[in-house]
Amino acid sequence: MTQEPKRINHLGIAVKSLEEGLAVWRDGLGLQVERLVEMPEKGLKIAFLPCGETMIELLAPLGEHSEIQAFLDKRGGGLHHVCLEVADIAQATAHATAHGLALLGQTPALGAEGFPVRFAHPKTTAGALVEWLEK
Repeated sequence: MTQEPKRINHLGIAVKSLEEGLAVWRDGLGLQVERLVEMPEKGLKIAFLPCGETMIELLAPLGEHSEIQAFLDKRGGGLHHVCLEVADIAQATAHATAHGLALLGQTPALGAEGFPVRFAHPKTTAGALVEWLEK
């Protein structure tokens, strides 16, 4: 039995700088910043801005060795990933792999919100980086 995602938890938007992203999403579009997080081990500064039940997650590099630097170099920013909230990440990812999706990494890792996350490679998801999050 498959387990459908509960909802879109957040949309990850890569930005060259957090100030640039906040100028658009907070100042221009009127969303409020709920919290800011730094993840030095991943080279990320992250701003969370709620929009209804979904978060906008702005991802900015924290130094040259950021996990999103290659994305920014190639695309200059924009939609980085879609995060689906699931009740059981192991079941959701097993279902995905059974249907040909390739996962990144060997096991779930802790995401910026402190919950287990796992990603599917965009080459196997029609071009979109997909993240699962288990709350």
